Parts: sequence; structure tokens; C-alpha cells
Amino acid sequence: MKFGLNFFPSFRLSDLSTADYFAQCLRLAERADQLGFNSVKTVEHYFFEYGGHSPSPIVLLSAVAARTRRIRPITGAVIPAFNHPIKLAAELAVLDNLSGGRLDAGFGRAFIPKEFEAFGIPMDESRARFEEGLDIVTRLWTEERVSYRGKFHSFDDVRLLPRPVQKPHPPIWIAAVASMESFVWAGRHGYHVMIVPYAGDMRKVRDMVSAYREAWREAGHPPGREQIQTSLHCYLAETSREAIERVRPRVERYIEVFSEAVSSWATHQSGQYAGYGKMVDGIAKTTVESMLNGHQALIGTPDDVAEQLRYHVDLFGEIEPSMQINFGGMSDEEALRTLELFASQVKPRFVR
Repeated sequence: MKFGLNFFPSFRLSDLSTADYFAQCLRLAERADQLGFNSVKTVEHYFFEYGGHSPSPIVLLSAVAARTRRIRPITGAVIPAFNHPIKLAAELAVLDNLSGGRLDAGFGRAFIPKEFEAFGIPMDESRARFEEGLDIVTRLWTEERVSYRGKFHSFDDVRLLPRPVQKPHPPIWIAAVASMESFVWAGRHGYHVMIVPYAGDMRKVRDMVSAYREAWREAGHPPGREQIQTSLHCYLAETSREAIERVRPRVERYIEVFSEAVSSWATHQSGQYAGYGKMVDGIAKTTVESMLNGHQALIGTPDDVAEQLRYHVDLFGEIEPSMQINFGGMSDEEALRTLELFASQVKPRFVR
């Protein structure tokens, strides 16, 4: 079983500076590399304290790649709707070269109305732009010269440089949250999935994961080669009580900035994002206790966290937990303690 870190900025500048946050991420990435973690992931978001300090995951992950030897940088995720696919393919290829062929390329559709509004992109074009953009990127990576006529992009006789190190291309991951269509589409195309269990009812997420695996098999992809990465908040301490009380203000900050970012769903609707308005209502009511009761986080002692993680493995099958350990303005001391405790007392129970 593999494990990763997920750097998802969710702090205010009154908590710490952006420069300090990036420095913290790099220190944690270096230590995670030494401790045998598999991946480091970060996000593409804009404008809000929920993710907005990371508008370019490729830049931060390039710094991670320069400071590590084995850990795999993963874009979690870049947004084709907000980036020209030729530029996206080229920049991801640069990262694959800088890292010596360690890149995992994750793509997503985005879901915050303000981001679409600012980029002048209708939300109802989200899926079509995502699929077209990903198609262009993979063709540029695998074909010597590409001409393309699409709904949003057209070009003739383009040869991408640099070429990716990994052949035929870096592993591709799809961010899938609440849409059954996204899970089935990813499985059918042979892509791995990055999921966010705490964004919905765990039983519904389980059903979507099952549909993903079924679509993978029915499309004829090699059985058992599909991969599922789960994003989970993680906080460890010596006692359960200490963990819950110390993580509480961090969770509250995370929920606060998350709620602000998605508040515009109250006045937006899109057929491509069915149920998102209801999901937003649930986010605002989230507490440490509700996360624990819903099996939506890893919080407690090493024994607690091992038991919580076992629940996820039993529910979803083989997964790679991608853990947020420095969310909500977390201090270096707290984040590093979680990393060290997890590596020494939880990880060995699951690594074969």
C-alpha cells in the first residue's frame, strides 16, 4: 500500500505568509521522501483562501522535484478549462523531465463558480473543455505531429517539445468528486482516479468507486492495475483528546475558507454539477466530530488512525491515501509530528 501527501492551502495571511507555507511544504516533501512516501500532490485554484495560494501546481511541484529523489509529484489537479492544452502539455512535460520521469499528471474540471466567471468560461462547458483539453494533451505527448479541429481549439502541424520522459506518457489521473459520470468515464478510458471521500456520503462514494472499477474491467484494461487515491485530512497526537482539541481550530479554518469559496453556489446552477448546492450546505455544518463520525478524516492516536484507515481500505479496496497534514494554518511542529507518527506507527501496518 502506498501513501502520499496532499498540499492544499487553506489558511489566511493572518495565520502565516504564502512564502512560509511554500517553505513548509518543501520541508515536509523532503522528509516524506526520506520516509518512503510515494507522492506529493497539490491543486490548482484561484482567488480564495481555499486553494487560491496554489494557482500553478506545476511550479510548486517543480520545486518539490528539485529537492527530492524518489517521491512522485502529482498535479491534483490541473484544469484544462483554464489553460491552453498546448501550453499545459509542454509545462507538464518539463516537470516530467525535471523530475527524471516521476510525474503523475492529474486533471480536473474545477467546481467553483467564481473561477469560471473570472476566466469567462461557462460552467456548462466544463466537461466538454475538460475532455477536449485532455485529448489534446495526450495526443501531443504521444504523436510526433498533431493537427486538431475541436469545439474550442484548432491548430495545424504542432510538434511538442520537450517530450515526456515516461512512455507513452506520464500516468494520468482524473479528479472525481460527486459525479457518477466522471468515475465511469475515467474507468472506461483507463485513467486512475483521485477522490475526496469527505465531499459526500461515503456509501455513495463507495458505489461510484465500484462503478469505476467495473467500467475499467468492461473496457478491457488490465485487471487490478487501476489506482484510487483518496484525499483525507490527517492529524496525529499522543492521545485522542489532544488530537481532537488541537486539530479543531485547523478544521474550523478549513471549513471557513471552503464555505466562502463555494458560497456562490447559492445563486448558481449548472446541469453539469448536479447536487453541488446541497453539498455546499453540508460543508458549512462540518465539525471535527461529524468528520470522525462519518469516517471522513484520520484524526487521533496512531491506533485510532490505523483503525480509521482500515475502514477506508475495507470500503474502497486498495487505495493510496493522500493526506492533508498542513491544512488550516498548521504549524511546522504539528505537521511534522503527524508525518513522523504516521510513518513510524501507522504506515508499517499497511505496507506489505
